[in-house]
Amino acid sequence: MCGKRQQTVCFTGHRQIGVPAAEVERRVAKAAGDLIRKGCRYFGAGGARGFDALASEVILKLREQDPRIYMILVLPFDNQYRHEGNWGTAEIEQYHRLRAQASKVVLLAPAYHPGLYYQRNRHLVDHSSVCVAYMTRENSGTGCTVGYARSKGLQVVNLAAAV
Repeated sequence: MCGKRQQTVCFTGHRQIGVPAAEVERRVAKAAGDLIRKGCRYFGAGGARGFDALASEVILKLREQDPRIYMILVLPFDNQYRHEGNWGTAEIEQYHRLRAQASKVVLLAPAYHPGLYYQRNRHLVDHSSVCVAYMTRENSGTGCTVGYARSKGLQVVNLAAAV
């Protein structure tokens, strides 16, 4: 693989996963392992609770085994959990831990304004060659991101379909 974009994978998925987390973690680890063997080194996620956080945790575990792996958080704005208001204490703690352990944090804006989540999702796709998703509903932010990834020619791997 040549170029950073060809070595970059983005994650997108629902905040509510609906199946046991351990099963989704297994699927993420397998997909990421396959992509690492193909030369991918950079993994980006949007900092949301649910699938983003789960995928970030898996990448951090893989990075312990291979320090050439980078976990990049692309955050729409600082402390997004304050705006959303429905995060639990454990999710907020996880957000701060993931942010502290990320290889790189991209902060798109200091505070919320309309369109930032959309901008974050486009940023992730525009800097990647592969989109690993957990999508069960196309009529969602995840569905829009997957559609955009397909329109940009990214390889899309939907882990929700990998039963």
